[in-house]
Amino acid sequence: MEPFEAAKLAVQALVDKQASDIRLLKTTELTVLADYFLICTANSTPHVRTLYDEVDKRLSEAGMPPVRREGYRNSNWLLLDFGCLIVHIFQKETREFYNLERLWSDAQEIDIAEIEA
Repeated sequence: MEPFEAAKLAVQALVDKQASDIRLLKTTELTVLADYFLICTANSTPHVRTLYDEVDKRLSEAGMPPVRREGYRNSNWLLLDFGCLIVHIFQKETREFYNLERLWSDAQEIDIAEIEA
């Protein structure tokens, strides 16, 4: 699966499960870590886990299981690493504290309105 197709599938999973403030950053030119960072906010611990599980399920079913999973016990910041795509799922306070958008402000932001069904 191409990196942008994986990102679109993950965005749709987050939209379907009502994630908020979804940001897709194209990081291809900035880092070797991933082609895209997908960042979103959940409104509770169960919501964080629901978003995490849904993204994991959809991409795994599409033949792209994560190469790494982080943070499930804590549930303030969960991470799914698919190699070309890293999905960050935050609770609001944790997202504000780490402010990844600021750290990756040189990345191109992709308008997810074009992806949403």
